[in-house]
Amino acid sequence: MITLEVPCRDKSYQWLLHWITVRGARKTQHLSVETTFEQHDTGHVKTKYDFIPSVGTHYFKHQGTWIKVERTREQHTLDLHMGVPWETVTLTSLGQNKQLYFSILEEARQMALTETEGKTIMYTAMGPDWRQFGHPRKRRPIDSVVLDTGVSDRILSDVKDFLKAASWYGDRGIPYRRGYLLHGPPGCGKSSYITALAGELSFGICVLNLSDRGLTDDRLNHLLSVAPQNTIILLEDIDAAFVSREDTKQVSTAYEGLNRVTFSGLLNCLDGVASTEARIVFMTTNYVERLDPALVRPGRVDVKEYIGFCTGPQLEKMFSRFYLTESPELPKEFSSRVLAEGKHLSAAQVQGYFMRHKTASTRTVIQNVKQIWED
Repeated sequence: MITLEVPCRDKSYQWLLHWITVRGARKTQHLSVETTFEQHDTGHVKTKYDFIPSVGTHYFKHQGTWIKVERTREQHTLDLHMGVPWETVTLTSLGQNKQLYFSILEEARQMALTETEGKTIMYTAMGPDWRQFGHPRKRRPIDSVVLDTGVSDRILSDVKDFLKAASWYGDRGIPYRRGYLLHGPPGCGKSSYITALAGELSFGICVLNLSDRGLTDDRLNHLLSVAPQNTIILLEDIDAAFVSREDTKQVSTAYEGLNRVTFSGLLNCLDGVASTEARIVFMTTNYVERLDPALVRPGRVDVKEYIGFCTGPQLEKMFSRFYLTESPELPKEFSSRVLAEGKHLSAAQVQGYFMRHKTASTRTVIQNVKQIWED
């Protein structure tokens, strides 16, 4: 006989359980329920119940071979990183054909990929590993985030060039990693664009909170080194975690001692001897002037883009997309009326105004632009 043990901490554990549910032990009498919620385009939320093989012994047939499945749970042993009882699934089959297990694991992986196809997976740090956060999200089209002319194209082109240049970096001895900094006022689309960019690249997003009190330099370095492949590592509001060493007047004593990640530890993780390669890091900030020059130097931040208040072309495009008008005159009129007010306007404010007037006529929307700042 040949036996395969899959512990609950292994990445293929959940894949295998789902595969067994779908392909294998459907007729077993030992069941556990897994409840999920699915939201449809109509807004209706449907409750879905999946019955998976519970703790115990199950049998099923695959490729003409009978396989015994034993799912065990150690009630007195916890997975310290996940906070749940330690579980294992053991497969036992007759013969010595290891290829049988390779085919099962690969089929389980492909099944999991199919279920998340066309969706963006968010990851959050849990212990020393990354765990999926929430349900996979429907990918956001990159053109749905309207930035100033040329900004989106420059970032997307740079990322795609980087992904195709692994051998170029290796031939020249340059570390294969890329850092991006998106800075600008709040509500202008920095985080939204990163989400849409991940969807365009078919990547996931690893959200890392540097203010986590359980985060240390060693754990940060480990998390960056074990980040899932084809993901963007996102450090939001990087200015809130550290203040510039050159601006001692803004040092907040209330914040000292809460953060166990040191500034030098972050710098070493981004571009130090032990830093990992094949990595894309995006950082966002509302106050770029507060960042230490050592953090934003080339090698740690290779591309800086300003995501600012709405310009004329942005306003026109947002109006056209929201009200689905093909007339070039209406978007231009809306843009000119807004700019004539001479006030700064974020994309979030414009979208909020459109949402409040989503059923109004385009003429009403154009004539009442002053309400954008009044509400």
